[in-house]
Amino acid sequence: MSTERIPTAVDRVAEAWVDTICELDPDVRIWLGRDGDVTGFGDLSPAGAEAHRAAAANALANLNAAEPIDDIDRVTKMDLARELQLSLELHDAKWGLRDLNNIASPAQGLRDIFDLMPTETHDNWETIAHKLANLPKALHGYRESLAQGISEGIVPARRQVVEVITQAKRNAGPDGFFVDFATNSAPADLPESTRKLLHTAAEAARNAYLEFAGFLEHDLAPVALERDGVGRELYQLHSRHFVGATIDLDDTYEWGIEELRRMVDEQETIAKRLSGGSVADAVKALDADPARKIHGTDALQAWMQNLSDTAVRELGKTHFDIAEPMRALECMIAPTKDGGIYYTGPSDDFSRPGRMWWSVPEGVTEFDTWRETTTVYHEGVPGHHLQIAQATYNSAELNTWRRTLAGTSGHAEGWALYAERLMDELGYLSDDGDRFGMLDGQRMRAARVVLDIGVHLGKQRPDGKGTWDADYAFQFMRDNVLMEDEFVRFEVNRYLGWPGQAPSYKVGQRIFEDLRAESARREGSSFSLKAWHKRVLDIGGVGLDTLKSAVLDG
Repeated sequence: MSTERIPTAVDRVAEAWVDTICELDPDVRIWLGRDGDVTGFGDLSPAGAEAHRAAAANALANLNAAEPIDDIDRVTKMDLARELQLSLELHDAKWGLRDLNNIASPAQGLRDIFDLMPTETHDNWETIAHKLANLPKALHGYRESLAQGISEGIVPARRQVVEVITQAKRNAGPDGFFVDFATNSAPADLPESTRKLLHTAAEAARNAYLEFAGFLEHDLAPVALERDGVGRELYQLHSRHFVGATIDLDDTYEWGIEELRRMVDEQETIAKRLSGGSVADAVKALDADPARKIHGTDALQAWMQNLSDTAVRELGKTHFDIAEPMRALECMIAPTKDGGIYYTGPSDDFSRPGRMWWSVPEGVTEFDTWRETTTVYHEGVPGHHLQIAQATYNSAELNTWRRTLAGTSGHAEGWALYAERLMDELGYLSDDGDRFGMLDGQRMRAARVVLDIGVHLGKQRPDGKGTWDADYAFQFMRDNVLMEDEFVRFEVNRYLGWPGQAPSYKVGQRIFEDLRAESARREGSSFSLKAWHKRVLDIGGVGLDTLKSAVLDG
């Protein structure tokens, strides 16, 4: 592991910014596992937004005055400046006055943070009770911002308001999150004073969400926008936020159409080999193949671990420099049952290894390897595990901001999709079923690029029959994914309300692939893929414009 770095002027600005964020928003302390008071919330009112803007402007001024002394500093300064500048632009665009959607807005965040709070001790529950008691104030501040948006005519799409009304009423119900959390999650031996405080606070939080639902229903919904798209100017800001790069949106839209067409052609070609028929026929054939079935979670865990161990062992010899502490990757069955598959990084000293988790839904006992082989590579090696564990391994060189808060979904998920395609390139997906499964996921990500840009910019539809709207978006997604209608509807609503996020995965993959091609072109016969992978991963999570500059100009 690296020698401990002596903090520089740039490092000190970055560390100070992390401290500032934790003061402005105590939830960040929870995310980072930091000590300190976490019973409050960030100020979501217009005054709170102004305070955040002033802090970001001050940090940017301090950063601009700090002189970098090495390449690590230059990357930190470039990427932190990018983030701070973008936060100022989003504030000035008054995004906070209309920040409401079905998945990633304060309406969800104020509730979701409780999922991350420790619950092991009585003191933990005392902290939770005080935080619940402070939720109504935070929700009131959020309402102030949305109300100011109403007065200025800056409002979200009605579709998102309707979705959040349903969510808020669910939280506020007698069987909703707050009542259930206080009643069923707290330990039986909780002191009576803490239990009373917990139930009183939970009831206050429940009522606050009920009032919030009424505000959305009676004040915001009647004036909300019928159109879903946010327009080019605002979309470009969000795209920069999620990708960490300025991209040509029109070129990316056309590329997305071509990329989707290529995915469809590849999938249909393999489908004919698998079943002699359509993609749907191939799915039926693969699902009926007993050789591709796993029975029980113990067998699933063993299969995941074997596939992961093989990838670590073989890729560590050929295409990646995998340090010994990073070679431990545990495949786990998650204690939750929501169906997600995810990765958690190692502790700083690697005493807790990186882990890939599979949250198996209740009653599911059979699993199809053709669907999930590429998922193991996406979440593990060479995907998220190498990306995150390498940054941890280099932690002595990186300040807290670089280790914990820097980066974008375009970088994180773009690398994981690059990893999927790399495993195909290296022959690990040569089986038609496994490759078909990889293409199914890549097809969905390509479709999201086209849909997301198409709706928000009002582009011409690929079928040439007018411009994009929500109805066409739903049908377009149904035609390109093998998923139930309920999931498709939630996903499309997510894209409509969270502009620029969904395309960042595939756009990030494209940037990684283009960056590798340009590096190979410049270096000619001296180009080493293994060395290139190490150079890219050593930089850690950054915006993709920063990554390009660091790799090509560093």
